[in-house]
Amino acid sequence: MPECFNRRDFLLASAAGIAAASLPRGILAADTKDPYLGLKMGLQSYSLRAFKKPEVALDMTKQLGLKYWESFPGHIPMGTLPKQIESDKEMLSKAGITLFSYGVVGFDANESKARAIFEFAKAMGIKSLSADPKVDNATFDLLDKLVAEYDVAIAIHNHGPGARYDKISDVEKVVKNRHPKIGACVDTGHYLRSNEDPVEAVQRLGKRVFGVHLKDVKTLPTGEKQFKIAGEGDLKVTELLKTLKAMDYDYCVAIEYEENADNPMPDIEACLKHVRECAAKVA
Repeated sequence: MPECFNRRDFLLASAAGIAAASLPRGILAADTKDPYLGLKMGLQSYSLRAFKKPEVALDMTKQLGLKYWESFPGHIPMGTLPKQIESDKEMLSKAGITLFSYGVVGFDANESKARAIFEFAKAMGIKSLSADPKVDNATFDLLDKLVAEYDVAIAIHNHGPGARYDKISDVEKVVKNRHPKIGACVDTGHYLRSNEDPVEAVQRLGKRVFGVHLKDVKTLPTGEKQFKIAGEGDLKVTELLKTLKAMDYDYCVAIEYEENADNPMPDIEACLKHVRECAAKVA
């Protein structure tokens, strides 16, 4: 067993590999033609948070036929040491995975802290940062300056009821008159939890959409909101894909599955299967 794998990672990865192997042959491999309409379909690595070693999570992502990642800090810790940056970039390159986005990260008016995040993003080749910035002019004045300097987009992440960016209008309000690269990461599940339409969010935020976390949520008869496999909840996946395609969306569409952490592969593949079926309808 390689040194980089601990026993728990090995056992979890083995179980996930067995589950993945039981899926229909050819489903996990990338199609000869793009089954995702040319969209950059990827994975928010938080979906694989139980698999602590990034090498394991990257291998599982390859099994799913995906080539793009939004990493959460648990898989690729933030840092600017050249040796660590090169090591992480080499690891991603060997896996054939592009690190397109990163987050969720917080921002306030502390320039040295914010600049360190942007330095990391630029060094890693990250295009957008899923973010939870403090709502004040000082923070957004700083972000205006840094997105222009580093050419890295800020994608404000909505995080459901009670969060500072609960509603679509909460994001619209803070990005108005700001730099064009300050926009939104549309988390479809959290917008559904907030009784907002994720497709409308994409339509209203338009060219300011720099990230999508694709997850599904079902409103139960009791009013309770429950995370579901894509296609089993209230998310209009076909309409979402059609809207993204129509606006020439060029950032990552990341599946983020929050349930069944120790054995997520069959459920994530079911999510991807539904996305492919919906994409075929759009095509």
